[in-house]
Amino acid sequence: IRTKMKKYFKIFLWVLLAVAVIGTFMFLWQKSKAKPKEYQIETVTKQDTIESKTVITGTVEPRDEVLIKPQMNGIVAELLHEAGDVVQSGDVIARLTVVPEMIQLSQAESRVRMAEISYEQGKESYARSKDLFDKSVIALEEFEAAEANFAKIKEELSNAREAMEIVKKGASSRTAKQSNTLVRSTVTGKILNVPVKVGNSVIQANTFNEGTTIASIADMNDLIFVGKIDETEVGRIRLGSPMRISVGALGKESFPATVEYLAPKGSIVNGAVLFEVKASVHIPSDRVIRAGYSANAEIVLEGAYGVPAIPEACIEFSGDSTFVQVVKAEKPLQTERRQVKTGVSNGSNIEIKSGLKVGEKVRGIEKTEEKK
Repeated sequence: IRTKMKKYFKIFLWVLLAVAVIGTFMFLWQKSKAKPKEYQIETVTKQDTIESKTVITGTVEPRDEVLIKPQMNGIVAELLHEAGDVVQSGDVIARLTVVPEMIQLSQAESRVRMAEISYEQGKESYARSKDLFDKSVIALEEFEAAEANFAKIKEELSNAREAMEIVKKGASSRTAKQSNTLVRSTVTGKILNVPVKVGNSVIQANTFNEGTTIASIADMNDLIFVGKIDETEVGRIRLGSPMRISVGALGKESFPATVEYLAPKGSIVNGAVLFEVKASVHIPSDRVIRAGYSANAEIVLEGAYGVPAIPEACIEFSGDSTFVQVVKAEKPLQTERRQVKTGVSNGSNIEIKSGLKVGEKVRGIEKTEEKK
């Protein structure tokens, strides 16, 4: 009996082993079987707007920035305005003092002394002529000539003194309001920068030097966007093309703009050829914009409106041709490959020019485990 029990037990173990082996192979075979793929089904719809856009980075700057420079050499004695002030054309920005040249000063003083000597001589001559005329010794014509000569001598003395005052101070009492020592704004606008301080020496513009800048002024109501665009996209932009400008410092708000300049020559930046783009920006007067704000410009390169469209992921590319899988039946999924002609794409949806009608269904991307 014990021998039979051992024999049955061995047979049971072999049977159990065989079942385990067969079960394992069955499990692995089931796992190795490819599961049927499931796809999303997309319907051809009519899109109101499909626009191809690009974004350009740049800055917002005033259209014209004027540099105010002195009309004479000197030292800054007083600054009457600072950056941020709004000035009118003709307003005094700074006052200069003159450091006279010794040769010019010496010549001016010599001219004054000579004029004073002539004045004393002329004064005595005029007094004698007047006394003789009062006694009827000389004629009226002779007295008038002496009087005119004395008037000329007085005018020469006055001019000599005024010239010496200009050499010393840069202005005379008679011409103080028009003096070159007063640096005035030549335009109306906001002062962007005052790069000098009281006590700085400044020089006027000449053939060999552009002169010292006292202040830079610009009209902050006339702003432009300046940026650069890649050579692959510049050919799709035209003068007058609309764009939207978003300024980082102002949050998500954007402003309309119009392209008004495209550089005829590009420049190489980090190995890429870029072309400068300028656009006039229309910003409400109640918005505070500072020169040099960084900004992004969104430009519509091309657009299609009210056209049939499908997700771009449904398109199959083969050479220069495009195809879609048109759904004939959903369960089980049956499709038919059909050639289509596409148009504008915005990266998500693409225009269908021919090959599909609104309402038809096409095979989309494969479903993932999360979407099943």
